[in-house]
Amino acid sequence: MPMKHTIILLFILSFSSNFYCQTSKYESNFEKFRQYYTLLRHHYVDTVNFDKIIESAIVKSLENLDPHSMYLPPKEASSENERLKGSFEGIGIVYNVYKDTLQILDVVAGGPSEKVGIMIGDKLIKIGDTTFAGDSKYKSDDYVSRLKGPRGTKVAISVLRGDKLIDFIITRDVIPIYSLDIATMIDNETGYIKLNKFAGSTPQEISVALNDLSNKGMKTLILDLQNNGGGLLQAAVALCDEFLESKRLVVYTQGEHYPKQSFETSENGLFRKGKLIILINENSASASEIVSGAIQDWDRGLIIGRRSFGKGLVQRPFTLLDNSQLRLTTAEYFTPSGRFIQKPFNKGLKEYRAEIIQRAQSGQLTKKDTLVPPDSLMKFTNNKRKVYGGGGITPDIYVPIDTSINSEYYFNFLRKGLVNQYTTDFIDKNKKSILEKYPKIEDFYTQFKLDSAQFNEFLVLGDSAKIKRDTQAIEKSGEMIKTILKANIGRGIYGTMAFYKIIMDIDPIIQKAIAIRRENFSKYKVRNE
Repeated sequence: MPMKHTIILLFILSFSSNFYCQTSKYESNFEKFRQYYTLLRHHYVDTVNFDKIIESAIVKSLENLDPHSMYLPPKEASSENERLKGSFEGIGIVYNVYKDTLQILDVVAGGPSEKVGIMIGDKLIKIGDTTFAGDSKYKSDDYVSRLKGPRGTKVAISVLRGDKLIDFIITRDVIPIYSLDIATMIDNETGYIKLNKFAGSTPQEISVALNDLSNKGMKTLILDLQNNGGGLLQAAVALCDEFLESKRLVVYTQGEHYPKQSFETSENGLFRKGKLIILINENSASASEIVSGAIQDWDRGLIIGRRSFGKGLVQRPFTLLDNSQLRLTTAEYFTPSGRFIQKPFNKGLKEYRAEIIQRAQSGQLTKKDTLVPPDSLMKFTNNKRKVYGGGGITPDIYVPIDTSINSEYYFNFLRKGLVNQYTTDFIDKNKKSILEKYPKIEDFYTQFKLDSAQFNEFLVLGDSAKIKRDTQAIEKSGEMIKTILKANIGRGIYGTMAFYKIIMDIDPIIQKAIAIRRENFSKYKVRNE
């Protein structure tokens, strides 16, 4: 046999043998688990909950792979899919359960509830013939299961408004889940957009917001991705379409079973000229890092804040037989310069989850970030600026956490739900008089202020919950706490817009962006227009 044919035959035999070994090993392991399952079924001393056994096995095995592969039971999978899809079918309210009563915090604009006259502050007493108010046996899921339902179906509810019980019949419809919290002008030339996730509806929401702000004269955009944990990769790419020139690489992905795939910008874009500032912090992850990484690598705008979370893994959803879902990491993603920004997870899940705490303890959140990646992780932006992989996106301008609000004293109020309790009770007592005195959001924003007696009621609430008064913390953080309470009161009376308009005043990252928006960005080697 000719030498050439001999080599080919040996290669085929070697490949076949390797394939057989891998297949055989796979079948052997599968049979081993099936044998275990059978032994439990026929020999275990007690009744076995096989659903729990299988779920536990899946969850535990995923923990040995990476921190972001996960298993979602059917109900959680459905809820998460709704969140990413950007819509669900229901009545269109945002609510909170307080003192065993559902209280309406917001009403979706144009939704079924708004159409029949449901208002912020209403308390839900009955759904159908069932009285829910004041009954602790009902949980949040009980409300959801009765209020949600197919589009076109009807649900009867009764709400308490002041001291009057009002009956409504609401026709369910498709309800959008907005990923955009607020889009507004800070001044005549500066727009601000706060994005909470990357969902199917995000590109359309952003497009509408950019058009609106541009028509109002926006020349500088502050895009706030703080605490945005990510979402759909395609939504991140679509967002970059608005800012980068066409045919620019946004991100590329690759994995063991998935060849390299590059994602580039399209021909369209609503804000490819003008100053761009992106805000990130330690909770900005995944799709937020794709956007901020691409903008940074192409020197399109300034990144301000603190180093992002550091998630560079891509998950693909697989639906299982019972409609549960496996979100399996299938690829890694890389920024245009080639940065892989996933932080290490070789020390286990517990250490990985504690990494943010370690940043705080080491002073990386309150002083300049001390992370110094090795030169092997160094890449260069389009303008030859040095950037690094291995642990998130490092901002161009670092802003520490404001420690004046991060006292143990204040966090005790948060942990015990007292901020929510105080603002809910305050709104119950004062909503009518506040609306009479401050009929518009702007009136409330510029004129309302908690007086010392009202603030003392909040502190007394802490006393009753056995939170020891900390005079030093109150002196240091008092005004900040008052602003947070005002923001929550505003949300409960006027809606989400009021909350963010007020809270912006005490966010140090937003304030830093506002302070430098008129600077010449070219000194940072990023585009100035």
